[in-house]
Amino acid sequence: MQYDCKDMNLAEAGKKRIEWAWQSMPVCTAIKGRFEKERPLEGARIAACLHVTTETANLVSALKAGGAEVALCASNPLSTQDDVVASLVAHEKISTFAVKGEDSERYYGHIKAVLDTKPTITMDDGADLVSMLHKDRRELLAGIKGGTEETTTGVIRLRSMEKNGVLMYPIIAINDADTKHLFDNRYGTGQSTIDGILRSTNLLFAGSRVVVFGYGWCGRGTATRAKGMGANVIVVEVDPLKALEAVMDGYTVMSSLEAAAVGDVFITVTGDTSIIRKEHFEKMKDGAVVANSGHFNVEIDIPALDGLSVEKRAMRESVVQYVLKDGRKINLLGEGRLINLAAAEGHPAMVMDMSFADQLLSVEHIVKGKLKLEKKVYSVPREIDRMVAALKLASMGVKIDELTEKQKRYLASWEEGT
Repeated sequence: MQYDCKDMNLAEAGKKRIEWAWQSMPVCTAIKGRFEKERPLEGARIAACLHVTTETANLVSALKAGGAEVALCASNPLSTQDDVVASLVAHEKISTFAVKGEDSERYYGHIKAVLDTKPTITMDDGADLVSMLHKDRRELLAGIKGGTEETTTGVIRLRSMEKNGVLMYPIIAINDADTKHLFDNRYGTGQSTIDGILRSTNLLFAGSRVVVFGYGWCGRGTATRAKGMGANVIVVEVDPLKALEAVMDGYTVMSSLEAAAVGDVFITVTGDTSIIRKEHFEKMKDGAVVANSGHFNVEIDIPALDGLSVEKRAMRESVVQYVLKDGRKINLLGEGRLINLAAAEGHPAMVMDMSFADQLLSVEHIVKGKLKLEKKVYSVPREIDRMVAALKLASMGVKIDELTEKQKRYLASWEEGT
């Protein structure tokens, strides 16, 4: 077993935090129990590039219980929990390569180390691992049966690869599952984004103007949580349908330049690049706070902010203040990286329970190979989505009805009307 860890002395603390997360992951616990008995992943070698958190530790533990060999690295330099890495190495004997704050060279070195295990399955969050595999390690492609992708940004990249005919093996888009994006993106990102901003700034949201860029599921969740804390929420969109929905949900919708002049807190959640640019910084008020909750640190044009500044100061943990030439100050959080993991702990375990259950069952689906998958991006099979939802409801003690035979016949018929 190989690994790269900041401090192995953190292992016991990490173990306790991992156990704490398990308490809120009953669906994954149930799947792990079945995996231990059936060993459906026997012989699979999984290369995983994910946020190395307590919830992820429980995911890879369940994969190992199913018989897989697992190697794990970080999908973001600031999202790693160092005590979790130490515990995975010490207690689970899982090869883990991740150090919080690692530079770019070390980050990509860790991805290379995971690929050195010659995986048969990939598990990605953002598609950096898949991208490197297709660019630099093509000799490994023939041995790969399939993969999974966790997040919106990664799915966008993979669909681009498929469209351009360069994707060399099938990948299941976990983000497409209803039990992922309707819950993880909306409730998980919504809560954890606000958590990260509050931990790093201790700002009062009540009465503040909070500008949310993007009204997808992550944006909706963030806007809802900010509104619930008393903020005056402004939404910026490029899609007329999403903008109209935001208006009818009760939010003010503006152009980005209009919003730049009035906002107090700015949050990007689009999955695209250069959302907040020079022209926006030039309009922002003194003391504005800027944060990103998209996967990559490209949504905020940090070089442009550097160019407008005469001084840069670290004010608090995860807060860098840029002093502009005219004396205004703009506060950038978490180096422009996803704030919910750079300054907080990411999504609560209860919601990650569903996303990672989708991961576990999708990997099993690939390994069993009941269906011949082409070199495409696939949605999570509907039966897996519904199974995860049913297991989650059962774990919460919630009962729902079933259709009667008469109701089923009615829904299947075209003859019955008024």
